[in-house]
Amino acid sequence: MRKLKIGIIDLLHNGVSKTLWARIMRANLASIMPTAIACWCEEQGHEVKLVTFTGLEDIDKELPRDVDMVFISSFTHAAQLAYAISNHLRQHNIVTALGGPHARCYSQDARKYFDYVFGFTDKEVLHEALEECAQHRPYGRHLKAVLQPTQLPGVRERWKFIAPTLEKAPFLKIVPMIGSMGCPYNCNFCIDSEIPYQTMDFDVIKDDLRFLLTKLKHPTVAWHDPNFGVRFNEIMDVIEDAIPKNSIDFIAECSMSFLSIPHLQRMKANGFQALLPGIESWYELGHKTKAGKSKGEERMLSVSAHVNQIMEYVPYFQANFIFGLDSDEGDEPFELTKRFIDHSPAAFPAYSLLTSFGQAATLNLQYQREGRLLPFPFHTLNNHLAMNVKPKNYDWITFYNHLIDVTEHSFSWKAVRRRFSHSTTYTTRWMNFIRAVSNEGVGRIRLFRKVRHLLETNKQFRDFFEGESTRLPAFYHDLIKKDLGRMWEWLPEGALEHDALAYRKEADETKAL
Repeated sequence: MRKLKIGIIDLLHNGVSKTLWARIMRANLASIMPTAIACWCEEQGHEVKLVTFTGLEDIDKELPRDVDMVFISSFTHAAQLAYAISNHLRQHNIVTALGGPHARCYSQDARKYFDYVFGFTDKEVLHEALEECAQHRPYGRHLKAVLQPTQLPGVRERWKFIAPTLEKAPFLKIVPMIGSMGCPYNCNFCIDSEIPYQTMDFDVIKDDLRFLLTKLKHPTVAWHDPNFGVRFNEIMDVIEDAIPKNSIDFIAECSMSFLSIPHLQRMKANGFQALLPGIESWYELGHKTKAGKSKGEERMLSVSAHVNQIMEYVPYFQANFIFGLDSDEGDEPFELTKRFIDHSPAAFPAYSLLTSFGQAATLNLQYQREGRLLPFPFHTLNNHLAMNVKPKNYDWITFYNHLIDVTEHSFSWKAVRRRFSHSTTYTTRWMNFIRAVSNEGVGRIRLFRKVRHLLETNKQFRDFFEGESTRLPAFYHDLIKKDLGRMWEWLPEGALEHDALAYRKEADETKAL
């Protein structure tokens, strides 16, 4: 195999962004797989340059150009940016490849704009693409392994690619690590629900933790596991065996069902500073919150009490909710969430709108067959700009009235002050405050009000939401153009549109064979 010059781009945002949150935190959201791909490319003898795009950089100056092949990692909300960059690079005869969640969810569409589109990626699949390194146009090759890789390069091996990204974070610097892949739960909306659970090499994790203590004075690690702590005692044994207690701060996304007092005591002793569990709903998925079969107010009171108990041991708690699930009906889902805010004032609420990401989950076939899926452009599918599934039990204006009400309650000055005063550390107080006054709090209230106003006053806008028109409203067209900035000129023709029913069509064709 000839030696190639490889560029790798990790898209952490979907356009130009100069907000305070972007400056402080965006670099800390870097993915693991781009650095793993970089290591594997070097292992196979190639020269590699990795670029992390946070929205602050001049992407035109950052793009690797004197290269043979460029890999782009992208979530769906950055897909239009990824398409634009690929189009720009392909005009210079550079072979392009797409990986990440968007490539897995929308491979049919992505193949129109990339020479290679990756599903699950391991060394063998990567080697196949590197050995060929050829243009495939008008439709790229779809390459995928049977399962996710069983092992990834550790932090020590990836450090040369991690360190430059950390330098972009001015204060808090968070190192991405992963202890497991897949998830034991079968949440029907989740991309990880159908992936078999597996742990990574515990010896590599131990070595990585010890290595970090030689590089940073008091490191902060974010575990990228879909559900951290499934094999709780084993991963805690690993941490305790590797490093002195409280020498590293940890952040994890996990299930509340694991968070018993003995487990919380052990997490506190081992430096866990932030947890991001999914509460999701007051009516579904009770197994995730230790709430069992309870629903409605009974579940809310139980979960709230548990959250307050958790925060006696771990100072930062992000409560994740999804609005628009089919089990939601009437005022109660929103009113219960407001009451939760009042009962658990220190917890930070993170609200997502129900979003169907292509082939991410089999539930998406149901939405498509019921005619409830809307062709919102990828750029808007970041869990709050748009909800691409028509709600089952609400008209749009009623839904947005509820959404505005609960968001205003959650980020009122009264709620912000209570969250500030009930937080126990300097970092959690200011993190909550910055999030509340940024696009996540005040900014979303402004957005939701604008959407409601357009639903009330603009027929074209309302027709798109009702599925009576596929013509993209000017509001979203202009928003995408503004976010992409000069990169708007690179966007290939037709890239704002996609076949929202591609998953159903493929499933029906497969069934017919």
